[in-house]
Amino acid sequence: MHSFLRRTALVIGLWSSAIFTLHAGDLNIKNIVLVHGAFADGSSWAAVTSRLQAKGYHVTAVQNPLTSLVDDVAATERVIARHSGDVLLVGHSWAGAVISQAGNAPNVKGLVYLSALVPDSGESVVDLLERLHAPMEGMAADRDGLLWLDNADAYHQLMANDLSQYQARLLAAAQQPIAASAFREKVQHAAWHDKPAWYLLTENDRALKPDVQAVIARQTGARVLRLNASHLSMISHPDAVATFIDNAARRSL
Repeated sequence: MHSFLRRTALVIGLWSSAIFTLHAGDLNIKNIVLVHGAFADGSSWAAVTSRLQAKGYHVTAVQNPLTSLVDDVAATERVIARHSGDVLLVGHSWAGAVISQAGNAPNVKGLVYLSALVPDSGESVVDLLERLHAPMEGMAADRDGLLWLDNADAYHQLMANDLSQYQARLLAAAQQPIAASAFREKVQHAAWHDKPAWYLLTENDRALKPDVQAVIARQTGARVLRLNASHLSMISHPDAVATFIDNAARRSL
């Protein structure tokens, strides 16, 4: 009986492995690079990363220094360059500007934007928001030129309103400030002019208004999914976000 059970378990294990290998082998793009926004770090992608890995993807989360657009693009380009195959590039919030520039790398085959700021060529984030009559307000840089969002209550209200206060406190404790000057640096050439784009529009977003997101998505010609989520959808709705990225990866070639 024990021998029979061991053989059965082995067969099931081999069958599951074969199914997983087939599933992974069917992917159009196997490499996914995730780029975080302001007031966050690469760990914000953890739940999405685990789900994409389970689908057979090779996933890398960039750690942006948030010191300038140039620096964040360079950090992202270094990660992209480590992949010999095609890459799907995903950017959240501020990282929409980052991937719009870094996405010009030849092995990047598609761009996925999550609640993202997506400037045009020759445009900065500040330029974009002023053009859309949605200027940045309510945040002042410290003496080092950095913008912080380390108050847990403010973080909960602005970024994580569909997460618990406990989760918001943890996120606020780990938030990374961004150089205010980064928002005035211009994207040289917006890769979405040349490559397919997807946009996840978060309808319960208090950091970037949904109607502003809708205009941004239209200007990029992106395929859009609307999700009833806060600005941090990758944390509050990781299943939906991972599925959205997976669908983009399967349609990028």
